[in-house]
Amino acid sequence: MKLTPQLAKIYGHEQQTALAAQRRAQEIAFAPVVFQVSRLMLKYGILAYLAEHREGATQQQIAEAAAISSYAAQVLLEASLSIGTVLVEGEQYRLSKAGWFLLNDPMARANLDFNHDVNYLGLFHLDEALREERPAGLKVFGDWPTIYEGLSSLPEEVQRSWFGFDHFYSDESFQEALKVVFGGERKVRRLLDVGGNTGRWAMQCVQHDAEVEVTIMDLPQQLALMREATAGQAGAERIHGYGCNLLDEQTAFPQPAFDVIWMSQFLDCFSEEQVTSICRRAAASIDDASRLYIMETFWDRQRFETAAYCLTLTSIYFTAMANGNSKMYHSEDMIRCVEAAGLEVEQCIDGLGLGHTIMVCKRAAR
Repeated sequence: MKLTPQLAKIYGHEQQTALAAQRRAQEIAFAPVVFQVSRLMLKYGILAYLAEHREGATQQQIAEAAAISSYAAQVLLEASLSIGTVLVEGEQYRLSKAGWFLLNDPMARANLDFNHDVNYLGLFHLDEALREERPAGLKVFGDWPTIYEGLSSLPEEVQRSWFGFDHFYSDESFQEALKVVFGGERKVRRLLDVGGNTGRWAMQCVQHDAEVEVTIMDLPQQLALMREATAGQAGAERIHGYGCNLLDEQTAFPQPAFDVIWMSQFLDCFSEEQVTSICRRAAASIDDASRLYIMETFWDRQRFETAAYCLTLTSIYFTAMANGNSKMYHSEDMIRCVEAAGLEVEQCIDGLGLGHTIMVCKRAAR
């Protein structure tokens, strides 16, 4: 397995003393408690209150500010001391560095909301999901084969956290991605956005280029959400829908050949066999001048280990909740699928946004 030098150093060699490793084992054992305590420290405004009172505050002051009992404040604060999100001197509690990041880092907030609202209850069924390769945890919300069919029917707060998570990671890369897609020698007149979701990338495209026509290829229910989200916006009349089920092997890509086929945070929603099938059908629809752009957060190509940590753990969402058989991919696995589909990786562009890579693919020589 190839890794960046930074990841190889951390993942290939023991980093901890025996004492630190013992502590880590207990952190794992109490992880659900750590999560819920920390979530409530945010929800009750305790971390925000401590951020405003840098000199510190007493347990009673915190309880009054949070509108909770002194007992509730006490158990949360004492647990948070062990967790490491607060500090104490005498009777004065203060915010720690970890607490500051939990409060202020938008990535941490997006991940926390996503894991609580979307994943938490369903993860109880992870064992079942792994053994049966189906999203066994999804039954906490409804009876759908994958989360994508049920996305428009999920409870409002679950939808909000799901889209918030998805958009947080994709939106940060869009401006750089536009330069990659539209900055080449060939004019992009027709772009196919596969798995376009609510149309955020499509809107970026039509507002970036006044002539491009974008077709979103997605489930019919997703296209309905897209039309609702883009209604009345400038350029929305140049966004078209192509409703289909890409898991159906008989679903062909629309013709004639598009200048660009775009797949952003899309192929991670499918197994390797399904990725190969989708890419094979994409390859059958393009000409020699067309390009397929695959934008993903490949965990092995991350500059910082924290990003790889988030991505490999996000894979478990796909197992338990989304579809039971996909993941955040290692780039070598994706390249193998792409090549098996009759495509060739022309270029990999790393470091976009929060750690995205764009694979630029062309039809393989015949």
